[in-house]
Amino acid sequence: MKKLTPFLWFDDNLEEAITFYTSVFEDSSILEVSRMGGAAADPIFSATFRIHDQEFRAINGGPHFRFNEAISLFVDCADQAEVDYLWERLTDGGEPSQCGWLKDRFGLSWQIVPRRLIELLGDPDPAAATRVRDAMLAMGKIDVAALEAAHAGPA
Repeated sequence: MKKLTPFLWFDDNLEEAITFYTSVFEDSSILEVSRMGGAAADPIFSATFRIHDQEFRAINGGPHFRFNEAISLFVDCADQAEVDYLWERLTDGGEPSQCGWLKDRFGLSWQIVPRRLIELLGDPDPAAATRVRDAMLAMGKIDVAALEAAHAGPA
């Protein structure tokens, strides 16, 4: 077991959530579940699942607590295709926001960020980095081609 593991509270839809998350991300799996009555047909009480190399623990805790934007999961995307795929899947039943942020159907916030955005924001030319930042602030889903155009500046 890892020293630190994010713990997520769901409102009686934990089984649906972990099934969804492990269907969205290729390198993921459900590692353990405990059921409320112990029988296979009983609702899940708690579970451990993994997305890539990150483990999560979760509970079916009921309606007492809700997710909010104070906590989000940041996904480092290799390219626009990965951004597009994750954005489409995670906003299905959820809601898009701005600057690469979204809420999924369970209310969990995600940041879907192409690696290229971080590179362009780190440009030593402050004018180029500012143009990229300003372009990003106007976006919902991040568009790498638009970021590249902003970085290049006016023609």
